[in-house]
Amino acid sequence: MIYRVIGLMSGSSLDGLDIAFVTFEEIRGEWSFSINNAETNDFKYNWKERLSQASQLNAFEFVQLDNDFGRYIGDQVNSFIKKYQLEHQIQMIASHGHTIFHNPQKFITTQIGNAAQIAAITSTNVISDLRALDVALGGEGAPIVPIGEKFLFNNYNCFLNLGGIANIAIHEQENVNAFDICVANQALNFFAEKAGFPFDENGDLAANGNVNDELLDQLNSLLYYQKEGAKSLSNQYLKEEILPVVESFHLNPEDCLRTYTEHMAIQIMHAVTHKSNRRSLQILVTGGGAYNQFLIIRLKELLAVHQIDIIIPDDKIIQYKEALIMAFLGLLRWREENTVLNNTGAKRPSIGGAVWIGQQY
Repeated sequence: MIYRVIGLMSGSSLDGLDIAFVTFEEIRGEWSFSINNAETNDFKYNWKERLSQASQLNAFEFVQLDNDFGRYIGDQVNSFIKKYQLEHQIQMIASHGHTIFHNPQKFITTQIGNAAQIAAITSTNVISDLRALDVALGGEGAPIVPIGEKFLFNNYNCFLNLGGIANIAIHEQENVNAFDICVANQALNFFAEKAGFPFDENGDLAANGNVNDELLDQLNSLLYYQKEGAKSLSNQYLKEEILPVVESFHLNPEDCLRTYTEHMAIQIMHAVTHKSNRRSLQILVTGGGAYNQFLIIRLKELLAVHQIDIIIPDDKIIQYKEALIMAFLGLLRWREENTVLNNTGAKRPSIGGAVWIGQQY
């Protein structure tokens, strides 16, 4: 069976909307895929500003933003379809949306980008709200990508995504240990902007800084890292927990970046080595942080003694693995099959996602 799906991802680093057109084929339970076309549409300043301030809006303004962002996404998808001449080829669109609120302890997760608007504008079936049921079932709602890793990347046993938040999934036979590790590019981009750059290209700024050992100790002592089992971070964690600690030291941006990069590398090393019962893991690294050469060098140095290898895939997988898997979750929902495993701490796996019929039958 062949499916042609567009997957959409808007991550917490606010770098843009990832759009991937993917062909999936299923033969006797075995899946294969091809990312045919993909691009990231950078958020202009007004969208960065609106999304970053979304949690401060009143109820009416928040609903308006949800609808506006949905219409923006719909327009971007239509432009993508026209650009690559994909008219009448797309069976469905799977949209992650942009996370604004995430508090699983209160059964809350909210991704904006109203899917009814996307379906109306594109005249295409849309699957959205991919995290909501898992959170309602007591799960963390993150990471939700392990089921895609299981079927699409079964030649690897460990996956590290270095996006706005770093998360990991360790696959051990039928068990999956998956959770958010730490804030990643959200923090690195914040400190780079203090130095006048949109991000720390190749980790060059961090490489020229110095580690502040006292700050490093305080970051590594944050309570989140003591929590066991399934766990996830909200987009507000950077502002509420990390920045007050870092800014109390009044360091220059390079030293902030160097210290925080070291903190990331240490926490990733702990996550891999403390949560896995296996040696000789191969970690597939994706997300924008995979291009941070300095961070990757530090990870390789820390993990080499544990016989753990870092694998950097091709650019399409680095940049669009999450959009690819959102597309896959959408088609699983369309087939009424499980979309989220219970690695999140939920009471059971679930078939999550809302379906919006955009085509006229």
